Amino acid sequence: MSSSEALIENRTFNEIEIGESASLEKRLTMDDIKLFAVMSGDVNPAHVDEAFARSSRFHELIAHGMWGGALISTVLGTKLPGPGTIYLGQTLRFRAPVMLGDRIRVRVTVREKDEQKGQVVFACECRNQEDALVLDGEARVLAPTEKVSRPRAVMPSIRLAEQGKLAETLAETGDATPVTAAVVHPVDIESMQALDAAVRQGLIRPVLVGPGGRMQAAADDAGVDISGYEQIATRHSHGAAQTAVGMAAAGDVATLIKGGLATEELLGKLIDPAGGLRTERTPSQVMAYDVPTYPRPLLIADPLVNIHPGLFEKRDIVRNATGLAHALGIHEPRVAMLSSSEAIDPKLSSTLDAAAICKMADRGQVQHAIIDGPMAFDAAISAATARARGLESPVAGRADVLIAPDLEAASMLVKQLSHLADARGAGLLLGLRLPVVMSARDDDVASRVAGIALMHRYLDHRARSGQSAMAAAMG
Repeated sequence: MSSSEALIENRTFNEIEIGESASLEKRLTMDDIKLFAVMSGDVNPAHVDEAFARSSRFHELIAHGMWGGALISTVLGTKLPGPGTIYLGQTLRFRAPVMLGDRIRVRVTVREKDEQKGQVVFACECRNQEDALVLDGEARVLAPTEKVSRPRAVMPSIRLAEQGKLAETLAETGDATPVTAAVVHPVDIESMQALDAAVRQGLIRPVLVGPGGRMQAAADDAGVDISGYEQIATRHSHGAAQTAVGMAAAGDVATLIKGGLATEELLGKLIDPAGGLRTERTPSQVMAYDVPTYPRPLLIADPLVNIHPGLFEKRDIVRNATGLAHALGIHEPRVAMLSSSEAIDPKLSSTLDAAAICKMADRGQVQHAIIDGPMAFDAAISAATARARGLESPVAGRADVLIAPDLEAASMLVKQLSHLADARGAGLLLGLRLPVVMSARDDDVASRVAGIALMHRYLDHRARSGQSAMAAAMG
């Protein structure tokens, strides 16, 4: 940036002359259209829906009309008159559409000055790269009277976090057959709203298990009618967890959905060998995310159950994660066994476990996945990093599944993705006789519904592949 561009200066009323002008050029991109739609809330399909736009009179997407008006405002506020200008009025006439890729030249020209009021009238026009007039009008401003020269503000870059592949996959419910789900202790607004949304999407037939009065109060607060749902009353959350697990063990429900009770309270009942839901496989939580900066869904395990998993627990964690990946249509998921580096170090048990899991995969003990490790997180998700380290691997830079060395590492990873990288997703507890939706109490409604959709997708995949959830869990 030149020294003149680094400053933003105005033209005072006394300096402005009739016929003086200022201009700028801007090329219309899809990001411009999307950002304007987000800012204004104007999602007219003529601007954002390509299929609709093809059938319109213009046959392609066009810019919002006020996008051109905003460019005029930019010239007036930053160039002529510049800082200190007060907008008083603007007329606009839209002469032709602005298409994607059009380069628009905006010009404002001083038409008249009102010495008594300190006002200036500008003729405004926008022309495209073919010099065709697309917008014109007139602006009236109160011009500044004092000279202003300021450093030009450096604005942050903006990244659009759009719906990713995981969200698209979970939205493809089609003619969904609802599954019977015990919703455990739904005594909060978010749980009620989530189960209501899941019912409307045809995902579940809920059985509400918990204190009747508290469930009804939560439903009233959420604006949800639960009068048509089966309800099983318990005195407290502990009783709700025990009752729901008993229903699952008896085969009365196909899944459990955690409501407003502590994770540890329900998890303890689920993994208790006496609860009737354990299988030969180690249970683990698998989180599935859309990460805006990553081109594919990303699955991470295990941030919930296994604190310091041993070798065979890690083998089962991999199996659970790859099973969910298959349900999401990832037929041969690439699995990265995470550690601090790619070097095998006898002093670092995670590197030894990773190498052993890879050998198990070579010998068919873990199937239907491409597994590599040990591997650092950055090498697993960045092809550039993998190339820089000379790492030749079918997984590096393209991982679908990340297996953390322990619960602490997995928990920190998923929380960092959620809070710092705008990742959106949900998780399932797998390895039991049935999948369990283990939403956190601070999850929003969208995340909870995503978890239910994830569960439905998993059960549907098992049904279509000819396996029961129990057989799949026993591996």
